[in-house]
Amino acid sequence: MSEDILLSVHRPGQYLGNEWNVSKKDFDSCSLSFALGFPDLYEIGMSNLGLRILYGVLNNIPDVVCERFFAPEADMEAVLKNSNKRLASWESSRELIGFDILGFSLGSELNYTNVLGILELSGLPLQSSLRDCRYPLVIAGGPCALNPEPMADFFDLFIIGEAEEAVVDLLNLYRKHKDDYKNGGLSKAGLLLELSQIEGVYAPSLYAPEYNDAGRLIKKVPDLKVKKRVVANFDSAYFPCNWMVPYVQTVHDRITLEIMRGCPNRCRFCQARSQYYPLRVRTKEKVVSMASLAYSSSGYEELSLAGLSVSDYPGLEKLVSDLTANFKERAVNLSLPSLKAKSLLGNVSSLIAKIKKTGLTFAPEAGTQRLRQALAKDFSEDDFFKAIEAAYCAGYQHLKLYFLIGLPGEKEEDLDGIINFARAASELKKKIKGGAAQINISINPLIPKPHTPLQWLKMESIDSVKEKQNYLRAHCKNKRIRLDFHNIEMGFLEGVLSRGDRLLSAVILAAYKKGARFDAWSSSFSFARWQEAFSEAGVDPKRYLIEKETSEILPWDFIDMGIDKEDLIAEFNRSQDSAL
Repeated sequence: MSEDILLSVHRPGQYLGNEWNVSKKDFDSCSLSFALGFPDLYEIGMSNLGLRILYGVLNNIPDVVCERFFAPEADMEAVLKNSNKRLASWESSRELIGFDILGFSLGSELNYTNVLGILELSGLPLQSSLRDCRYPLVIAGGPCALNPEPMADFFDLFIIGEAEEAVVDLLNLYRKHKDDYKNGGLSKAGLLLELSQIEGVYAPSLYAPEYNDAGRLIKKVPDLKVKKRVVANFDSAYFPCNWMVPYVQTVHDRITLEIMRGCPNRCRFCQARSQYYPLRVRTKEKVVSMASLAYSSSGYEELSLAGLSVSDYPGLEKLVSDLTANFKERAVNLSLPSLKAKSLLGNVSSLIAKIKKTGLTFAPEAGTQRLRQALAKDFSEDDFFKAIEAAYCAGYQHLKLYFLIGLPGEKEEDLDGIINFARAASELKKKIKGGAAQINISINPLIPKPHTPLQWLKMESIDSVKEKQNYLRAHCKNKRIRLDFHNIEMGFLEGVLSRGDRLLSAVILAAYKKGARFDAWSSSFSFARWQEAFSEAGVDPKRYLIEKETSEILPWDFIDMGIDKEDLIAEFNRSQDSAL
């Protein structure tokens, strides 16, 4: 990218693409080119471990060149449009339209309009049906692919589940048919049919949904299942030890060590459990080796352990002890994500006293035990207060707590429970080291996501969630407790897009044409824009959030997650009984 352009935009360092440990391969010596991207800003995308893993996997294939792209900021978008330039890859500034495949990692439904922005800036038609062999195949994976239907009009293929092995299989088969396809000997439909034979690969254009007069999905033709892809041997799965170091600060500016996939817990609201099911763990020796190699290649001064429930990693104390021992002479900090309190009991000195004291994070999720039981949340208040007492003694000054509102059977006493719980956690520190602790509370509305036991549940209305937010504000007068609420309208839109069907493709396109970009950023989000888009498309968003019958066909039912639907129904019924 030219120096004149870089000097005219905000944070030009995010566009340089010549970071430490970046991969640069010769296009002429490679038979396949893959552009891998994240539809948000560089600082978000480079914090995504999945993107780093796929980048390394693809560049380790000798005849494949993989380069990155991200969503440019508004000023860069304007520069590209005004200068009639197309969006290009970060590494070599090669136009994205010239790659064989564009792959998007979809981490948030609120990034959907950014996908369309990237396609348009690249010179590609937005709809899959308008792109022939002259254009790259456009594919996607990630958490949002667990219900790909709202974006079905725009993507040629989705990889459902874990992509490390699936994308290699896809490239091997694409390589076999590439010349035939590019020369007109194989139609796009024929190519997609071939590629869809790979386990975990879904081609939306090969399926036709049918709706009744009320707009409810009644069947999908053909009636086939797409099985979620799973990496069986996780301990030997690729990890990016050659850790790339950005020029600008990213959201998670550290080495992230993925120590496990899946979760032994059965929280009924958690989509990630279904996404990463079944549970797999890396050996302690493998994790320690990964940490050493990643540090040696990057020099980062912080390591973070990643997994859905790090507390349940077998031998966590020994792993933390080994890591802290290996790096204590190099001033490298170890950070842990949200923990179960019981994991800290009895071994506090080895688990928390040696790590950076920036604060501890816990997720009670609900203010009362009754609602925690409805969520099947494994959380003991006794263990929690014992653990934070030890943490305060070890020097910790503040806590972060995560709660949900809009839960089934929620009452005022449950909202009071959130405040009382936080107050007790703050006051406990007075008994140990003087002043009360600072408690930061993140409160989000429950979004009943696909492939969870709560997928049939209605989502609380905007007005109802707003009332509960106001109630909590009015009843929390403690200066040591700070409430942080998720944007209600953003939560509403996320709920609609996560539970939607193909009719939403028209809404997403309409919102994009009205200027929707970076909807995950409150500074850019406009609910009015989306309301107009729903109206123009003739789609009532509220119908996606109503309670559903367990017998009805859901837009994502064609995906086989490896979890029996009858088990989800049984868990849903238990949640309803517990909430009473």
